Amino acid sequence: MPVLIKPTRLFSDELLQHYRQQGDAPADDVIAAIIAADGPAGLRALMRWLADTADFSLVEQHPAVQVFFSEYASLPSWAKPDAMQRGMNFFQKNAQQIGLVLGFFSLPYSYLGAHGAQVLWLTERIKNDTARRLQETGEWVFAVNNPKEWKTGNAIARILKIRLIHAGARWFSLHSGRWTMDWGYPVNQEDMAGTNIAFSYIVILGLRKLAGRSMFNAATEQEEEDYLHHISVVNYLNGVVDALLPQNLREAFMLHQVISRRQFAPSEAGVGLTRSLLNAMADVANNPQLTKQESAKTKRSNIGTDSMRNLAAGEMRFFLGDDYADWLGIPTVSVEKRLIGLLNKLPIFPNKV
Repeated sequence: MPVLIKPTRLFSDELLQHYRQQGDAPADDVIAAIIAADGPAGLRALMRWLADTADFSLVEQHPAVQVFFSEYASLPSWAKPDAMQRGMNFFQKNAQQIGLVLGFFSLPYSYLGAHGAQVLWLTERIKNDTARRLQETGEWVFAVNNPKEWKTGNAIARILKIRLIHAGARWFSLHSGRWTMDWGYPVNQEDMAGTNIAFSYIVILGLRKLAGRSMFNAATEQEEEDYLHHISVVNYLNGVVDALLPQNLREAFMLHQVISRRQFAPSEAGVGLTRSLLNAMADVANNPQLTKQESAKTKRSNIGTDSMRNLAAGEMRFFLGDDYADWLGIPTVSVEKRLIGLLNKLPIFPNKV
């Protein structure tokens, strides 16, 4: 039987440079309406509501927010509900391994985008409160991969909240006095497409690597395609344009190749964000109940903490390869096989849903 080669669109430098100068107009219009009505203080109030993962009531929100949630809560015409369901089933079945891949591969992969990482670096929350940010990311990831959350409508509400958080970060970056357009528009379409790749195709690559290490039963191509499709739907709702959402694994590979060639480079932001991630992983693994204040007081000389940090660094090198790991300043350490069992139990992304 002949091998079928999947079709693929071409993602040219011209196309991606065009989208590098674009944000998310519908979400940005909401932020503009909030600023016009209540100024930066109103935006900060909105951001507090957006960060609240338990409050989905729109009653007290600005009309622009209410209209946005009404108009952009629909699935795209190309969405396949059956494939989405299978993709979520795949996540649920392999949630532990996917959580590891997200922490040790997807997140540092996203920090390799030297210009895109500047938004996270300038807003400072990811480097100053990394453990809580990991918890929030884990809650969001589990929610958008939970069929029950889609039935209640909460999954889409969570996604739209994140979409507006991105728009808020875009506004604050542009008005920080520290942003340069040489980096592109903050939280632009190319960087959002790269994040989609990090949470879909890179997860698939990571699971393949775990299968090679006998830590995961290899997924079928259909399972991979279903998971990719589901995450593409999620990121359509999150404001990524159709032109930059891969329609199959081959397109995902092509887009990954082009974006990494264009955007990956060593940067202070990438090194700093990765250092914060390693420290947070080590602290949480040693004591998942640490508060932000207690975590800050934890001595970095603690042997257990250092061992955990080195273990995490070794795993990042395994997934990323030495060249990329060097760009992110990841320590050169070896992974001790006797610790692999412990690694499988690290609560990198605890399920809070």
